[in-house]
Amino acid sequence: MRLSELQTKELINTLNGKRVGNIIDVVVSEDGKIKSLVLEEKRGRKFTREETVIYWNQITKIGDDIILVDTNKH
Repeated sequence: MRLSELQTKELINTLNGKRVGNIIDVVVSEDGKIKSLVLEEKRGRKFTREETVIYWNQITKIGDDIILVDTNKH
């Protein structure tokens, strides 16, 4: 799967059903495995943005349209 394909999916927090953010980058280990996703989160104000890291083990399911994330895991 390409980064561009991941970026089209919505990330949903399984704890509260809320949208987590947009994927803007991935962190890859030296052996080529995805370690984490870097998300851009819009916070209240129009131009306020914050980056959030979702670790690969926090992802519970990748579907056709969404990615389910358990933010309690680390």
